[in-house]
Amino acid sequence: MPDYTKEDTLRLAKRFQNSKRPYLLVNPLQAKHIPVSPSAALTMMGALGELLAKQYPGARLVLGFAETATAVGAAVAASLGPECVYLHTTRENFPQAGQWLEFLEEHSHAVEQKLPGDCLPEWLAATDTVILVDDEISTGKTLRNMVAELEGRYPQLRDKQIVAASILNRVSPENQQLLEEAGIHSQYLVKLPQEDYAALVEDLEVAEAPPAEPVAEVFHSEALSCGKLLDPRLGLPIGAYEDSCAGLARAFLTGPGRDIPAGSRVAVLGTEECMYPALTLGAMLEERGCAVRCHATTRSPIGVCSRGDYPIRSGAKLPSFYDEARPTYLYNMDGYDAIVVVSDTPVEGTGALASLLGAFPPQAGRKVFYVQGGRHVWYL
Repeated sequence: MPDYTKEDTLRLAKRFQNSKRPYLLVNPLQAKHIPVSPSAALTMMGALGELLAKQYPGARLVLGFAETATAVGAAVAASLGPECVYLHTTRENFPQAGQWLEFLEEHSHAVEQKLPGDCLPEWLAATDTVILVDDEISTGKTLRNMVAELEGRYPQLRDKQIVAASILNRVSPENQQLLEEAGIHSQYLVKLPQEDYAALVEDLEVAEAPPAEPVAEVFHSEALSCGKLLDPRLGLPIGAYEDSCAGLARAFLTGPGRDIPAGSRVAVLGTEECMYPALTLGAMLEERGCAVRCHATTRSPIGVCSRGDYPIRSGAKLPSFYDEARPTYLYNMDGYDAIVVVSDTPVEGTGALASLLGAFPPQAGRKVFYVQGGRHVWYL
């Protein structure tokens, strides 16, 4: 298993106009805010999964946190075997579930999170350990909120081992004690020192990412043969989700994407909570000899700054692929021979795609594909 350090996994950015927490810890290997090789991202996520699989081999339930840890959680679940159930929290409204558990992520730009509870009693009965996965744990307050809500609804959780897993952990000794008192054990790849990150970004002058100008293009579409992409928001065996992501990638690469030649520079973009399918497709393109970089749209308004050591050098404000009335952002765009957007949105249409393409530098002959929910591919 590779050893990861603070230098590998941490860049410090400033949130745009967020008084609750002015800074953001940005992981350059996570394929969220900064473009990175999909295989490098999956290797890091798999390292956390390998660590957990060795220590908790009986774990059969993994809960990931939206939006930045959805792919990390999937990779952790995959390390525990194909029958491990994976689900993640969501801020979206479209998944159908009878019971929703709601809790707060109080420092975030969008505080409400929810988790479907329909099958949790069944899944809890089948595991000795529940693993909660986030990309970074700062105080553990969100985790304690969530576990308290879960234990109130499902008392059988008190008989399970609960693990808070993350790539980065900067929980203070005092907050670590609170987690232990709540019955939550911590596991992580990198332990960060206690630093005043708010003070470190206080003097940074940042700007909001400007709105992208939509491109005036007519997109064509065709059906994709793999069927609807499965949804981990509702919970499912991770093996089934991996098969669904791989099936989508193969259907695209043998269909509309077959004309992306080896050696091409390709951006593969996820959308908000939908990241793992983009990484899966990106890794397959890498195997075909393409130079691939993955990242994703996000709800996070991060300040943009041109200072040389600052991680977010450019950005664009875009309509969401899930709701065009909602703003989202994309950062650190570059020139590519092909752009592939992978989304699980049920919303058909190309309005968000037109704005996203307007965020990239113009390039003659560039191929563009938008894989929408496993059902359609829109392309130029």
